[in-house]
Amino acid sequence: MSDSSDQPRRPRKLDPVSAEIQFDRLAATAGQLLKAGSRILSQRPTERDLRQVVAKEMRRSFAELGPAYVKFGQLIASSPGMFPEDLSAEFRSLLDQVPPANPRTIRSMLTDELGAPPEDVFGSFDEVPFASASIAQVHKATLKDGTAVVVKIQRPAIRTRLAADLQILKQIARGLELTEMGRMSNIYEVMQDFEANLAEELDFTLEAQAMRDWTAGLAGSKYEPKVRVPQLYSELCTDKVLTMEYVEGIRIDNADEIRAAGFDGPEVVKTLMLTLFDSAFAAGTFHGDLHAGNLMVDPQGRIVFLDFGIVGRLDERTRKTLRELIGALIIEPDDEAAARTLIKLGAIDPGADPAKVAESLRKVTRPMGTSLGKISYGTIGRQLTALGREHDAILPKEFILVGKQLLYVERYTKLLAPDWQPVGDPEILTYFGTLISEYQQAREEIKDEVGE
Repeated sequence: MSDSSDQPRRPRKLDPVSAEIQFDRLAATAGQLLKAGSRILSQRPTERDLRQVVAKEMRRSFAELGPAYVKFGQLIASSPGMFPEDLSAEFRSLLDQVPPANPRTIRSMLTDELGAPPEDVFGSFDEVPFASASIAQVHKATLKDGTAVVVKIQRPAIRTRLAADLQILKQIARGLELTEMGRMSNIYEVMQDFEANLAEELDFTLEAQAMRDWTAGLAGSKYEPKVRVPQLYSELCTDKVLTMEYVEGIRIDNADEIRAAGFDGPEVVKTLMLTLFDSAFAAGTFHGDLHAGNLMVDPQGRIVFLDFGIVGRLDERTRKTLRELIGALIIEPDDEAAARTLIKLGAIDPGADPAKVAESLRKVTRPMGTSLGKISYGTIGRQLTALGREHDAILPKEFILVGKQLLYVERYTKLLAPDWQPVGDPEILTYFGTLISEYQQAREEIKDEVGE
């Protein structure tokens, strides 16, 4: 299989909107914030209840403001290690409970996209969506032969709203780059990448191709039998509509049901983690939005991956360097080697002293041997932020996307396997040891070829 991550990617941006539309969205944003503040004050919450009231009003405002804000809310929802639990718990309803679009508008769009009204295309079509997210909503249907399917339909007029909101968010990011935290996190470039991801999410033909590519990337691996992606019905897919097989399953954050079904929590989490790593390191692509609305466990215990609107990519050079970093951090702990690798990646100033970086890095790596039920990727993230501040670091945007997925995995680990220790798990160590050995062997072969 060709490495799609190393192919040139067409830069994607949302078309700019008029000043009038931009002003309207800015006014809407300010209006929602004022309404939220008014509602909070009118409730006169006690100090004890204030956090819950604020969290509820923030979630309500984000849902009403639309997809760009909902996407940020989804990060909050699945990152309790980074955000307060009250806020994370409240925002979880944004994962798949965004208010649906007008049924008549959805019917009209579906007719335009598929060339005929739903009753002529499908055996049955439920006009009430069973899931409604920020970019699209999903309806149950059957094909003419009775096969159960789901139909993912893009929200109407979403592109204009996204473009307006992202112009606002990018302006905020420009201001944040004047701060130490904003510059270290490379916030404006992250926002540009966020825009590119959203632009790609709006083209469902790209999502369909990503589903095929991701599946092909794991073909033949030991993880292939443990995961699945719904089958596509290409003749009923367009750039705004995806028709896929209906898959029964339990949401990955429903720990009680998963255990009641007889599935082993640590095994589920381990499969998710190793699939994430293998798709990234072996094929150069990984699912870039692992929130709980996108993951299920099917009746056979396989993890079902949904919604490939965001797919992360790592080029070959970055993958090789990351293997070195993992080796230095986990397989043969060597903080100075890890520090040199971070410098090579460009995350830290080339003139930095590796010994001093290593000393700072030890503050991050020291807790890694404890149970994941007692430590937090959010805590580690804050420690890495402190390290970055100390050594003038700029984090590559790929790291931030991978880090987001690890924050999701952390939550599922705490729910399903709180006492599991990945850094001591033989399968995890064997996996990374093999990755690094393969890379070291390839590097030696290259040296021999060039006569070094």
